[in-house]
Amino acid sequence: MNCKPLVYLLIVCTSLFAACKEETKITDLSKEETATVEDFLGAFPETETPFRYADTVLTQKQYDSLRINNKIVAQFIPDSIIVATFGKGAKTKFYPYAKMYNANKLQYLIANVIDAKKKVSFLLVFDKKNKFMAGTPLLILDALSNTEQQVSFDRNARSIFKGITRKNADESVSQGQTAYAFDEATASFALVMTQPLDNKAPDLINPIDTFSRKQKYTADYGTGKNNLVSIRDGRRDNKITFFIHIDKDNGDCTGELKGEATLKSPTLAEYRVGGDPCVLEFKFTNNSVTLTEVEGCGARRDLRCSFNGVYSRKKTPAPKKGAGKK
Repeated sequence: MNCKPLVYLLIVCTSLFAACKEETKITDLSKEETATVEDFLGAFPETETPFRYADTVLTQKQYDSLRINNKIVAQFIPDSIIVATFGKGAKTKFYPYAKMYNANKLQYLIANVIDAKKKVSFLLVFDKKNKFMAGTPLLILDALSNTEQQVSFDRNARSIFKGITRKNADESVSQGQTAYAFDEATASFALVMTQPLDNKAPDLINPIDTFSRKQKYTADYGTGKNNLVSIRDGRRDNKITFFIHIDKDNGDCTGELKGEATLKSPTLAEYRVGGDPCVLEFKFTNNSVTLTEVEGCGARRDLRCSFNGVYSRKKTPAPKKGAGKK
């Protein structure tokens, strides 16, 4: 009997089995102490935007098989991010929950971190080259049975909304919300808007309010509290920094844009950034600024409206007494 074909078949099958076994090998990040950044990022299941979740995810059972060893976490996340919330020496467990991409292809990771006393959901931001940029707690589980916290990301994950709903003793419901935006240039989270839990009008926070305003047209323009075009000095003489927030038609038209525009002339500036289809023109006079969408900015505001319009210059508030004194 010629056994050579059987031997060859056995060799081929053994090789295929070994190859398949190698391909399907999965790094167990709960047991390993070192890993690549690709392994770390790959442990977070991808999700699409818009995305929303509530603090109930922190009350659900966390499976240790999905946990990432703290020694691996420390390779890619600064210890200070978690220590600031839990305190030094806390025995925390780190669980990946979700991953999404914003409009600029930054990676937003949501991780649930718990110890014996606290349960916290963090947002961690990595750039296109898989380098850590910033992190912040999103949800901290409280002990109140009549409240629920929620976090949501808009379609392009440009804005991050943190909300809280409370059931009151009289069966009424109160809601509060804060909105944040991630500033890629400074690798930081800017508070954009806050609405108190009780039924009060939301307070708009201007994230560039304290920036330098030495150029001729650096000022605040707009009407009311929630329609604002804020202009401040840029990083160079031919630049201006701006923040726009609109809230028109009883909330049916809202939008927001923050960035840096280039001065084409003393009275004309243009916002144009690679990868962003929005192109916005600023025309200044002594008393107003006119905004014109040269190319549509639909990703930054409701589709039923635009940033277009003439915004009147507001009076510069008088400096507080004692300001500038040492």
